[in-house]
Amino acid sequence: MTDYSMNEKMILVQYAIKKYENEETVIEKLKTILSEKDIQRNIDTLIGTQRVRRIGPEILQNNESHTEIPDLPDNLKPIVDQL
Repeated sequence: MTDYSMNEKMILVQYAIKKYENEETVIEKLKTILSEKDIQRNIDTLIGTQRVRRIGPEILQNNESHTEIPDLPDNLKPIVDQL
């Protein structure tokens, strides 16, 4: 696994949520890139900072009315495309 900064990990999680919304699917898709502990920690952080909201028990959604999703850095574009 590549070492990503905390910011890069959060961006990856946000883009995975944008693509899939189902929490279980997001975790499954990101497991090849990040540890499950990192994924869950970032989801919790994003919810705590109101960048992501939980819609029901399984669905996550970027809170774009509250904060914008950050631009995707060039080094993360191929990773998000493969998700």
